[in-house]
Amino acid sequence: MSTTKNPPVKKNMDVTLEIKGIGHSGEGVGRINGYTLFIKGALPGEKVKAKVIKVKKNFGYGKLLEIVEKSESRTEPPCDIYNQCGGCQLQHMEYAAQLEWKRQRVVDNLERIGKLEVVGKIGESGNLKILPTLGMDDPWNYRNKAQVPIGEHEGGLVGGFYAQGSHRIIDMDTCLIQHDLNNDVIREVKNIAQQLGISAYDEVTHKGMLRHVVVKIAFHTNELMVVLVTNGERIPKQEQFISQIRDKFSQVVSICQNINTKKTNVIFGDQTKTLWGKEVIYDYIGDVKFAISARSFYQVNPVQTKILYEKALEYAGLTGKETVIDAYCGIGTISLFLAQKAKKVFGVEIVKEAIEDGKINAELNGMSNVEFAVGKAEEVIPKWKEEGIETDVIVVDPPRKGCDETLLQTIIQMKPKRVVYVSCDSATLARDLRILEDGGFKTEQVQPVDMFPHTVHVECVALIELSHSHDVG
Repeated sequence: MSTTKNPPVKKNMDVTLEIKGIGHSGEGVGRINGYTLFIKGALPGEKVKAKVIKVKKNFGYGKLLEIVEKSESRTEPPCDIYNQCGGCQLQHMEYAAQLEWKRQRVVDNLERIGKLEVVGKIGESGNLKILPTLGMDDPWNYRNKAQVPIGEHEGGLVGGFYAQGSHRIIDMDTCLIQHDLNNDVIREVKNIAQQLGISAYDEVTHKGMLRHVVVKIAFHTNELMVVLVTNGERIPKQEQFISQIRDKFSQVVSICQNINTKKTNVIFGDQTKTLWGKEVIYDYIGDVKFAISARSFYQVNPVQTKILYEKALEYAGLTGKETVIDAYCGIGTISLFLAQKAKKVFGVEIVKEAIEDGKINAELNGMSNVEFAVGKAEEVIPKWKEEGIETDVIVVDPPRKGCDETLLQTIIQMKPKRVVYVSCDSATLARDLRILEDGGFKTEQVQPVDMFPHTVHVECVALIELSHSHDVG
């Protein structure tokens, strides 16, 4: 009888099973008579006892009761609220094992979804190489931005992360993947707000003032920006609030207010104003300087971003003679990195504000060989082609959903020598590589980079070259 019609487990049943893999959200994956169970906190290679808590047609969820046989890569999570908070998923796994698992996840996706043949051993020729994941020497305190919801609990202000799968705020004093200063600022801002009697926003009643506190630190300049997201224009005791934050932290150079009065769980509203200090803070990735505003997107792990971009630059193979197109260019982070070695870089991005930031950043670095355009990559790039812009290299860094189908077809028609694909989701990367391969390109190498240690996310850079049979025409 098929297991899909009648699952072999029932709710509240205790089961013992072997864990064979890890799911998308970091849960252990095991099977009972072909039926899949996801068990949070279990690791591959372990035998565990679990209580079945949810049964669906083809899979279910279990709660870990006991580890009967322990994995060698199991470690004690150093974080006090790891089991309640949804921010990290893999702290109970040794870091080296996390890196291996991340590479394997990329391999599995490229083989299963992309139907690509992956070489087992590095150095074998003729097939796709997926290199070992580039990890961090110190995989803690790497985040340069904290955004923390503020709430009230038993008359006091709390700030932290939402408990997994809920909107209940877990109060947090220290997050181990956050830069220490960000932790300190969040803690102090919470205390100051509490002393001044500033109320926290309540999602249910839509009353209360302080919704979120966002802190950004520039790793290279040590400049700090504090953004208070408020449900209304007037912050009570605003002057005292500002002066107390400044007294506590000499590194703070910018205090901003973002006003969000909508009934929404989106963090930012449309209006931002500078309450004190500068509108931006400055940071560097390698030799390139960036201005970061309250709303601008900037990679949250600057140490690994440099490694990711250096790999993209290496794969682009620039000699100073090339014209490069950077699709999904954002605030121009990759464009400017490429402009150091390219003859000309064209960046395109749909978000108008990001392009404004990109132009400012190009000017900041005295780079006149970069041109930015607002619009959809799949619409702007064909126009450039019509205008006679020939490109040697196209770089794409799309959102999680991958590249637009029209853009991929445009790339196939334009036949650049190389495509460099920066990906934050190896499943959509695999899908897109298949389309490019069918259009006459060959994927040569993929480099996973660990941008978010202790989480399930893995970034990749892929080098894709035009097949020799297609480079004429």
